[in-house]
Amino acid sequence: MSAPVAPWGRRRVLLLNATFEPLTALPLRRAVVLVVCGKAEVVHGDPTGIVMHSATSGVEIPSVIRLSNYVRVPYRGRVPLTRAGLMHRDRYRCAYCGGRAETIDHVVPRSRGGPHTWQNCVASCAKCNHKKADKLLSELGWRLRVVPAAPRGPHWRLLAGVADADPLWLPYLGEPAA
Repeated sequence: MSAPVAPWGRRRVLLLNATFEPLTALPLRRAVVLVVCGKAEVVHGDPTGIVMHSATSGVEIPSVIRLSNYVRVPYRGRVPLTRAGLMHRDRYRCAYCGGRAETIDHVVPRSRGGPHTWQNCVASCAKCNHKKADKLLSELGWRLRVVPAAPRGPHWRLLAGVADADPLWLPYLGEPAA
């Protein structure tokens, strides 16, 4: 089974450093320009095998490309808490019932002094979020399905903004190279 094909304008390509460390997901057009200019090479082509042709040459549509020269990456701090990142961390599942998550809920409500942190925020369906309101879990007798924690690794910044990640990216989204 192949991954769903994104329209040309929205298709993303995983960019790896020369050390195979994931850097970012960039638009297809930018990836093709890097390959044609010789600044990057195709590591994995698109599973469909589509080739983009110009008047004089053809370029395989990439899924993963690697820079020819190493680029130093500045220090990256903690992963910022975003709605997209939180939903990705919780796999779009409600932390209370396991249903499809649509909203974000604070485990300890902000009205009761709960912080807006990775450890206190979870994905929630609208029904559970409404039932919970500003109550504590102990007051309702509820339990979390998974203990919330801050995501780790450089790939979290990358995947939080990309809805249609290619399965070919997975081997490259581990820990960075030493």
